[in-house]
Amino acid sequence: MSPLRKVKATFDLPLHLNFDRPVKPNISYSRIWNIAYPIILGSVAQNLINVTDTAFLGRVGEVALGASALGGMFYLVLNMLGLGFGTGAQIIIARRFGEGKNHLIGKTFVHAFYFMMPLALLAFFVLLFFGSQILRLLINSDAIYQASVSFLDYRVYGLFFAFGQILFRSFYIGIARTQIITWSTLIMAIVNIALDYALIFGNWGFPEMGIEGAALASVIAEGIALAFLIINTQYRKHPEKYNLYQFGSWDKALFIRTFKLSGPIMLQNFLSLSVWFAFFLLVEKLGEQALAISNIIRSIYIVLMIPIWGFSSASNSMVSYLIGMKFPEMIFKLLKRILVLCISGVLLIISISIIFPQAIISIYTNSPELIANSIPVLQVVNSSAVLLAIGFVLFNGVLGTGKTNISFMIEMIVLGFYLIYVYFLINILDANVTMVWTTEILYGLILSILSWIYLKKGKWISAKL
Repeated sequence: MSPLRKVKATFDLPLHLNFDRPVKPNISYSRIWNIAYPIILGSVAQNLINVTDTAFLGRVGEVALGASALGGMFYLVLNMLGLGFGTGAQIIIARRFGEGKNHLIGKTFVHAFYFMMPLALLAFFVLLFFGSQILRLLINSDAIYQASVSFLDYRVYGLFFAFGQILFRSFYIGIARTQIITWSTLIMAIVNIALDYALIFGNWGFPEMGIEGAALASVIAEGIALAFLIINTQYRKHPEKYNLYQFGSWDKALFIRTFKLSGPIMLQNFLSLSVWFAFFLLVEKLGEQALAISNIIRSIYIVLMIPIWGFSSASNSMVSYLIGMKFPEMIFKLLKRILVLCISGVLLIISISIIFPQAIISIYTNSPELIANSIPVLQVVNSSAVLLAIGFVLFNGVLGTGKTNISFMIEMIVLGFYLIYVYFLINILDANVTMVWTTEILYGLILSILSWIYLKKGKWISAKL
């Protein structure tokens, strides 16, 4: 092999020489880490918002704690539509980046904008005009229903900012410039925490708004984070380099191609979070304390997911990049290295959770009964985390191949088993909240098996975007 072929190109600067294939890309552990860690740090900052919201509202009461879970999940169900389309755009951007076609990155960005802003408007009107009616049909407790509606009355306005952030996130992960995501999310977290303290409890001369204050704080924080992303993008001259804001051109073929790739992800994300929303609705049937416990565990569970989300995002972008550079044979080596890093990160967090369970749960509540009843559920979630790490990385590897119709089928099969299992536990076996949370173990196991089978046996190498 020519010495030039042995030169390693990084994801920051893909090299294309006059050989039958480009220079061999860098998929070292350090390169994977360099792409994943800013997303992980961004997730840490994002989860500071989740932790502080839950901790502050835990001091307000069990009703506020449960209502913020249901109201927040309902909001996220519609937000997942935007995230799904953004993920599709991210995969295409990474593919074009791997091919060295920077001028097509901007076109993908613009056509994603053309779809996502009307989608945000549609989601806004659904929540604004039909949210309370939908929640009334789903929630038994009057107190939790009223608090959930109050939360959504403010939270709904954050959809436009959230969709805008998704668009820029797709761009930056696609071109492997993930550090900016860390900074934007950190700014959002700092603003949200400060406003939570001010608006939930009425500190610093602000009105005491309770659960409504938590929602308003999140909206303002999201708006400021989006403004930062826009300003930073302009400062770094990315619009010129990638033709980001060429809004005058319309490419029907590109739009259809993006939608065909993103559509299954959108529906998959929507149904996936809808099922998790249904999970919390079923838990609510067990009582207000079971719902409060589940919201505490949800917050801790999301912290456990931090390394998983970071390495999963790296997985789908890097897989798409390798296919774009015509090195599909390197994908399994890449995924094995990502799994090593991801599982190591998860085990580190789990070890802390196993050693100090009471101290961790005490962050969210000062009720001895709530703490005692939450510890067994936390142990179940710890058990599921490694399986979820494997499943998410492999599943995002499937996404990175561009075979989103297959990923949709995998997710639907997994969700089918998930719903049947949780319904059986609650309505047939009358299981307690600890047993109900074992559904996460089942989810991780089936997702891992199906994703691995497809990557080993499926015909994805020739997939074109």
